[in-house]
Amino acid sequence: MSEKEAARTGVPTAEDLALIGKYTRRELLPEEVYTFPVVLCDNEIDREGERFSVPALEKLAVLFVGKTGIFDHEARGKNQTARLYRCRVVREEGRRTAAGEVYHALRADAYMLRGPGTQELIREIDGGIKKEVSVGCAVAAARCSICGADRRKSPCGHQPGERYDGKVCHIILEDPTDAYEWSFVAVPAQPGAGVVKGLGASPLSVLEKALAGGKGLTLTPMEAARLAGWAGELRQAAEEGRLLREKALREAVRMGRLSLPELPRELLEKTLGRLALPELERWTQVFRRGASGRLPIPQTAPAAEPEGPGENDSFVV
Repeated sequence: MSEKEAARTGVPTAEDLALIGKYTRRELLPEEVYTFPVVLCDNEIDREGERFSVPALEKLAVLFVGKTGIFDHEARGKNQTARLYRCRVVREEGRRTAAGEVYHALRADAYMLRGPGTQELIREIDGGIKKEVSVGCAVAAARCSICGADRRKSPCGHQPGERYDGKVCHIILEDPTDAYEWSFVAVPAQPGAGVVKGLGASPLSVLEKALAGGKGLTLTPMEAARLAGWAGELRQAAEEGRLLREKALREAVRMGRLSLPELPRELLEKTLGRLALPELERWTQVFRRGASGRLPIPQTAPAAEPEGPGENDSFVV
């Protein structure tokens, strides 16, 4: 049988068996093994407004070798069905992503054992029914494509999917620190990869399940420590975000008073206080334009108004 025919029928080559042998207790015969290729993830912007950087894909190519394949990111032993034995990043020169980069995909080869328990799954893979996959991994940084801010540490006002100076905002996932698993799923995050990517269960969802005593969920001490550290980072980021929003609200109210002096401060605070940070920043820009038509707004204008209403307090600069 030629290598082309073997690849088409899922029969491993001698090279495949040598790589697969690193994970087995004995040498397997070709007829015992079914192999198939998958595209784990790529550098295209996905449905969630995220993409991996090319260096991140290259690092994931190392981290994912040997990782198990399961279903729907349910980390249970009975869900284990396949394992990756080879990964590499493939560059397609004639293809560009929505971000303007040369398209790169993390391609891998997986194997499973043939038998009564996998016969139907093999038929579904060959028939194109079980096709889409997503990956579960951890990354050290998630950067805004517009300003470069790490959204986990310094939330910015840019919104994924929106355009800024002609550029679509999205989140760039960088510096992977771990690869957990890859899963067969119904709806992947990256539609263009065929067998594609999604970050899988987030640390927050795992933490919530753990706190709720999620059925079938067991955390190792290392996982528990990692989640505890991540929760601490979330608290710090939330506090920083709260302070940033409070500052944005004060500025929006100040500009609102300058632009529309007939509106009471209390009404502005009540109305604007319901808005998210990006909306506050937009209203500040609108109010600033209105205020500039009434009087000049110097760069040294105070960030806050003095307490208590006054006849001319809307014009304090």
